[in-house]
Parts: sequence; structure tokens; C-alpha cells
Amino acid sequence: MSFATIADFEAALRDLSVPDAPALAAARARQGHLTKPAGSLGRLEDIAVFLAGWQGREIPVLARCRAVVFAGNHGVTTQGVSAFPAEVTAQMVANFAAGGAAINALSAAAGLDLHVVPLDLDRPTADFTADAAMTGAECLAALNAGAAMVEPGLDLFVPGEMGIGNTTAAAALCARALGGDVADWVGPGTGLDRAGIERKIAVIEAALAFHAGAPATPFETLRRLGGREIAAMAGAVVRARQLRVPVVLDGFICCAAIAPIAAVHPGILDHCLAGHCSAEPGHVRLLDRFGLVPLLNLGMRLGEASGAVVAVQIVRCAVATHAQMATFAQAGVAGGA
Repeated sequence: MSFATIADFEAALRDLSVPDAPALAAARARQGHLTKPAGSLGRLEDIAVFLAGWQGREIPVLARCRAVVFAGNHGVTTQGVSAFPAEVTAQMVANFAAGGAAINALSAAAGLDLHVVPLDLDRPTADFTADAAMTGAECLAALNAGAAMVEPGLDLFVPGEMGIGNTTAAAALCARALGGDVADWVGPGTGLDRAGIERKIAVIEAALAFHAGAPATPFETLRRLGGREIAAMAGAVVRARQLRVPVVLDGFICCAAIAPIAAVHPGILDHCLAGHCSAEPGHVRLLDRFGLVPLLNLGMRLGEASGAVVAVQIVRCAVATHAQMATFAQAGVAGGA
């Protein structure tokens, strides 16, 4: 267990690892010697150096890469905040297991080891308009379920989620942690019409009012307004930071899982790349607050880590050029640094 107590989780947030400085310097120097004008590969160069620093080696590798889809059910779905019923979560988990979902195809194409972790699907979180979504013990268990999926030696980690109702939880987390009008964080999710979006806004406003007097710590915000799959993604990202495993973040819900932590500890995202920008409206706002520039913008809003997994193809290209290009000296080309 990575976080035996809430205090352990909070201590991990105060003691964040940093990239390996010699590896960063060596990777930057290598980029200057490769057979190309300096900076001509743009962000591919930055990605390669980023990975080198977190992996602690001049030439990063992508041999052990893992995508994990965490699944959870939300009690707030009884408020009519989703176009789909809660049973779809378990049905989609079965589809993942059978290999029939988008993430199955995309993970295989990107060379990622895919895991699916269902979290008490028969026991939804509480309706957070009238209670905390999770008890302290439940939230801690979810954080640890996420952390358990990040093993030492992984080269890259991609967290994702499945959970009917979780765009409502994500918007609530962002509104409480980062402020602004609730409407700024709310989108159609699974396909709500305008009336459905207005209902979703009203539900979140009621939840924020109910929890207004609660402590604004990352843990309390996650347990009161999150979900098990959301807390699991947060736990995975924190554990990845402890182990210096670089992370590619997915869309709005994945990023919202980190919002309560980033609001207090902005450096928590230093080991993360934003894989893509979701079509869910709040994601643009969230990435801007994080200071992250997404690698892709394909109009995706599926979740399941799908956008981030597509972006891994770009990360692989960054590593390939960094590792396989000849230096000016090797190629006998004049003009090297």
C-alpha cells in the first residue's frame, strides 16, 4: 500500500521528486549534435529531453508502457446528469475485457500494455449533493488502487477512466478547486441537450453549497466530490511522481482528477504531458490553468485514456528521432554543435 494513511498521501504531495539533472543536460547536448538544425523538430525535441530527465538516462526508452482504465459508478447519476444509465459502466468494462472498445484497438496500435480496474461497480459513490461521495477509507482505498498500477521500472504511464456521471464529478472538482462559474466547467458529457446541461449545472451548484464549509484540502475535495475511478487516477499520478515515471494525461476527467492537488501543489504536473485537448469545453480552461499545451486536438471526448494513447504515437516518434538519428560527427556532416 503506497498511502497507508491520509497523512501519507499528504506527505507525498509535499515531497515531490524532480527530474535527473545530468540526464537532462546530456539529452539536451545530444539534441545539439544530431543531424538537423537546432530546434527543427520542435516539440519532439522537448518531449525527448523531458523523458530523459524523468527516466534518468540520456536516451529514453519506451519498452514498458502501460495504460490503465479505472472504472467507477456515481450516485449522483440519480439526479439525471447523464444521457446513459449507470449500468453502462459495467457493460463497458465487459467490452474492455472482450477487447471490443476503442481503447483496446488504440492501445494495441500504440504498443501499450492495457489494464482495466473496476472499482466496486456494484456500490456507487454517494450522491454528493447530500453527502460526501466517499468516506475517508473509501477514498484512500481508491487512491491506493491507482497507485498499485504504477510499478517501478515503467517507462510511461497513461491513466484513463470509465464511469457514467463522471463529467459531473469532474466539473464539480474543478469548480471547487479552481473557482469560476460552474457553467464554465460543464459540458455535454455523454451527449446531454441544453436542458440536461442546465440540470447538471444546478446539481453541481447544489453540491458546492452543501460542501462549502468543508476543508479545501486535495484529499477532502476528492472524497467529497470525486469518484473511485477519479481518485484512483489521482493516486496513480502521485505514485508515478514518487517513482519518476512520466505520465501522459488524457482528457477532462483525467485532468480534473489532479485539479484539487494542482490547486495546492502546482508542481504535481511536472512529470506529465497533456496528450490531447478534449472536446469537453472545460478541458481547454483546465489545461490553460495547468500551463500544459496538448500534443493533439482531434475533437475527441471518449475518455478511456483514448486521446492520450493516440498521443503516445507522437511520444514514440520523439524517442525514435532522439535515439536513432546520427550525430554530425557520425554522419560526417559539417555544421554540428
